[in-house]
Amino acid sequence: MGRHTGREQRRALRPAALTSFLAVGAVGVMAAAGLLTVHLQDAGRPGHGSVAPARTATPPPSPTPSPGAPAAALQGGPATGPTLLAPPTAPPDVPLGVTTTAPDDAESRRVGALFSGPTAPGHHFCTASVIDSPGRNLILTAAHCLSGANGTTFVPGYRNGQAPYGTWQVTAVYTADGWRTDHDPDEDFAILAVAPNAGRQIEDALGGNPLGTHAAWTVRARLYGYPARTELPVVCTNTTSRQDTYQRRIDCPAFPGGTSGGPFLDAATGEVIGVIGGYQQGGATDDTSYSALFDHTVADLLAAAG
Repeated sequence: MGRHTGREQRRALRPAALTSFLAVGAVGVMAAAGLLTVHLQDAGRPGHGSVAPARTATPPPSPTPSPGAPAAALQGGPATGPTLLAPPTAPPDVPLGVTTTAPDDAESRRVGALFSGPTAPGHHFCTASVIDSPGRNLILTAAHCLSGANGTTFVPGYRNGQAPYGTWQVTAVYTADGWRTDHDPDEDFAILAVAPNAGRQIEDALGGNPLGTHAAWTVRARLYGYPARTELPVVCTNTTSRQDTYQRRIDCPAFPGGTSGGPFLDAATGEVIGVIGGYQQGGATDDTSYSALFDHTVADLLAAAG
């Protein structure tokens, strides 16, 4: 017995948004209006916990670039070729297990903050990252981060109140059945669809991290996140280990509330092999973070989200 009992029986997937609205036949209308919702979840989080605050229904912000957004980020034709880029390596003077401000580079720009209000200091609550997908419009975060898509925006490369690559409206949230039914920590991941910005999909603007499943437990990974009380992303490189049957662990200091949903990126391949979440909703202390194992469940979820 234990928390993994019946795990495979709970592994049937369904988009959270479709479950919520199929009965009224309004999925298409709601998606267009940015009103698809994720299942409600427990608000308290011991360590990394930051969740979107309760909101009244308001018109979603227009998915337009921020003033001064680089033209290269939001204009031009679709990207061609694979999106797996050679990932940068940690600066040689930063030892393993040390957390620093993330450099502004191609990899860090795919990581961003989730906002429940204006793109301004104090309004971001979790972290997400762009992933490679057929529709080129998906981002990845922790399932415990969201209580709904309405009014939620993603700001990649956010720094000091600026949105250099625009704001992207979340239109749908997809979670695995184990999370939907009982908040299984082994399925604490969510895929979010975002609307085009200036006629362009987010992956065409920034590229996307390929999803990595069944990665070895011992992997050197870069961990990214946006602490809730700061306005710059942080990064730490260290070797991951196995916490239990379905949980990955990494020891990196100073990953507090707000970093939930931040990606574990395989330093050798650039694949995202986890997100801060899972056990203790990511960790009871700021110095150790966890992720649910990425196996066939997250791969099937990506296929369902398209």
